[in-house]
Amino acid sequence: MLQVPNLFPEPLNEQRAPARVDNRAEVIVGDARRVLADFPDGHFRCAVTSPPYWGLRDYGIAGQIGAEEKVTDYIADLVRLFREVRRTLADDGTLWLNIGDSYTSGGRTWRDKDAKNKGRAMDYRAPTPDGLKPKDLIGVPWRLAFALQDDGWYLRTDIVWNKPNCQPESVRDRPTRSHEYVFLFSKSQRYFYDREAIMEPAQNGKQPAKNRRTVWNINTEPYPGSHFAVYPRALVRLCMAAGSAAGDRVLDPFFGSGTTGVVANELGRLCTGIELKEEYAEAAASVFKLTGTPAIVISWPRLVRLRTNSASMPERFKARSSANSKRSLLSAWRLNAWWMRRASPIRSRTASVTKSESSARWKSCGSLN
Repeated sequence: MLQVPNLFPEPLNEQRAPARVDNRAEVIVGDARRVLADFPDGHFRCAVTSPPYWGLRDYGIAGQIGAEEKVTDYIADLVRLFREVRRTLADDGTLWLNIGDSYTSGGRTWRDKDAKNKGRAMDYRAPTPDGLKPKDLIGVPWRLAFALQDDGWYLRTDIVWNKPNCQPESVRDRPTRSHEYVFLFSKSQRYFYDREAIMEPAQNGKQPAKNRRTVWNINTEPYPGSHFAVYPRALVRLCMAAGSAAGDRVLDPFFGSGTTGVVANELGRLCTGIELKEEYAEAAASVFKLTGTPAIVISWPRLVRLRTNSASMPERFKARSSANSKRSLLSAWRLNAWWMRRASPIRSRTASVTKSESSARWKSCGSLN
């Protein structure tokens, strides 16, 4: 008899140290638009991520995605990045993309801080997009979804993430927004999707479970660190459980606080996270340290630190890592990939990447501001 899987083992808002598991996540500090060019084709089985929302956060880094003056530039930046994600996915791979919407600024040029939401303060506001009016809902999720579809992705479904504990809004002329979107994209017409892994309880009592519906009621989770936009573990579990199998490689090009890596460890996946802001990468690594095995942290384009469990890591590999600490990311990544293959029972999809191929892939991503 088919059993409903338990993907919510802890209260959604409970703050406690993660269960002690072997960490198999690496964190690369750098711009994903450049870092991904050094990864081979078909390396990951699944990607789960949530990019910075347009005009809602200022992470204080020049050229950051989400701080573009025009929403069309924001969409174009993400399309170029996810084109590289698609290249690095296996042919049966999927992308699970969480994205939120926003309203036009109405001509305002800054936004004050909020005691309940410290990340709300911004010293800039993007102008109202062409064709829109003050107070218009911009429709960013669907603009991005259709742009990715035009670029070659298969848009399989939209999922409504309903947040029962959403933050209140001081608005009187519209309902309080309590949902975001998760889009499921696939690289090919036929792809890996484990429906049984995310079945939900049936209501009629005639069967124990039914196919997962497209409205997911999941509370947000508080995060004590400096990152202000953290999606909950329960949301990531559903995406990762359906889009990958134990031992698969999972990518998150906007790693943030490391939630994707935490869930990957819980579900027995290998995870590569790319994070632009070093402060957030260090915070993510500290979360993994609670499990007993620190994360591997690499700074692009040069290897700055390489952390792993000293008890289980071969001495010859540690020596090679130290000796090559000034090599390019590609060299560092190959060393790390070797160790990840040794630690994983799955068949490696890693292929060799020449410098010319890497350079060509970087150029194909487009120029960066």
